Amino acid sequence: MPGFILHAGATVLCSHGGQAQPTSVNPRVTVSGQPIATLPSPYAIIGCALPPPPGANGPCVTAQWVTAATRVTSMGMPVLLFDSQAICAPTGTPLIIAATQPRVTAT
Repeated sequence: MPGFILHAGATVLCSHGGQAQPTSVNPRVTVSGQPIATLPSPYAIIGCALPPPPGANGPCVTAQWVTAATRVTSMGMPVLLFDSQAICAPTGTPLIIAATQPRVTAT
């Protein structure tokens, strides 16, 4: 299923409201003037509101993507899409993609 390509300026949040940003981007391809994100790059999370142990198992620190485009790659790596899924560590909760560029799609 096609989806909009995720780029460095996309709004990505952990389930508890923390801001997530890619630790590295692919500068070879840009959309809306910003480099895209690819599957192997983890995201760093800041501002997660989930309390640390013993109150909970938070806060979210990083997230690793588990799904991406199946047919579109950049430099041999699948590009991330608006419907891509990621798991946060150490909480095991998903990332939420709130907004991305609305012009370029991939499958």
